[in-house]
Amino acid sequence: MEELETTEELLVKQHRKEKKDLQAKIQSMKNAVPKNDKKRRKQLTEEIARLEADLSQKHEEEVRQLKSTTDTKVEEVVNGVESIQVEGEEQEDAKQPRVTKAQKRRDKKAAQEKERESRIAEAEVQNLQGVRHQEGLKLAQKLAQQKLQIKEISSDGHCMYRAIEDQLAQRSQPGLTMSVKELRSRTAEHMRSHADDFLPFLTNPNTGDMYTTDEFEKYCSDVEHTAAWGGQLELRALTQVLRLPIEVIQADSPAIKIGEEYDSEPITLVYMRHAYGLGEHYNTVEQLKDPANGEES
Repeated sequence: MEELETTEELLVKQHRKEKKDLQAKIQSMKNAVPKNDKKRRKQLTEEIARLEADLSQKHEEEVRQLKSTTDTKVEEVVNGVESIQVEGEEQEDAKQPRVTKAQKRRDKKAAQEKERESRIAEAEVQNLQGVRHQEGLKLAQKLAQQKLQIKEISSDGHCMYRAIEDQLAQRSQPGLTMSVKELRSRTAEHMRSHADDFLPFLTNPNTGDMYTTDEFEKYCSDVEHTAAWGGQLELRALTQVLRLPIEVIQADSPAIKIGEEYDSEPITLVYMRHAYGLGEHYNTVEQLKDPANGEES
């Protein structure tokens, strides 16, 4: 088992080195392209996203290959140990030297360190294979094509409204800046005054029946006064409140566009299914920055 753990740790170290080498290569590529050459900078951004995706795919394949051989090697090691024990058990007992207390302490410390390294290596492997990592990678590639990147929003139940608040602030248009509280209030107010447009899409989860008037009012009250999570109904209401289209980018599906009847630059949100332990989450976006100097590319 010790040999298998060492192999896994070596693979993780190799992956770390390859990531570091790729970052150095990317830095060199960026230095070779003038900042004012927008066409080449856009091509460079797409090429960097491709290189990072290729490396991630290579690492995943190497991890799968390592795991596919694990069971066979473990069986060989275990069978070999059992054979040695059966054939030479009495001789080993006779030759076994007495272990001092100091040696036992050293052995225990070494075993603990070995276990710690193994846990770190396993965490690295799980991260490479994790759906959260893959979702983030796909989103980064999609956004890079638009010269955008994710801007993190806190996960507190208000994430959709906070993301829209941030998008409005980035526009710096008079009369469009709104707080989360105001966005929630305006959303609830619009839904109440256009009940026929929203009520048919709300059903009681226990009975499957369409919401009653009282249930709909409770729903709107939660939108306005609590941290109730927002979804497509609330986004539809917000496009009509703001008179702006909203585009929602996803990793594994085409972008959702709401409010296309409005001829303006859309508010762009990122929808993540695996961002946090509870799952679904909205982030906002910002202009893609050059990691070399923190400036927009």
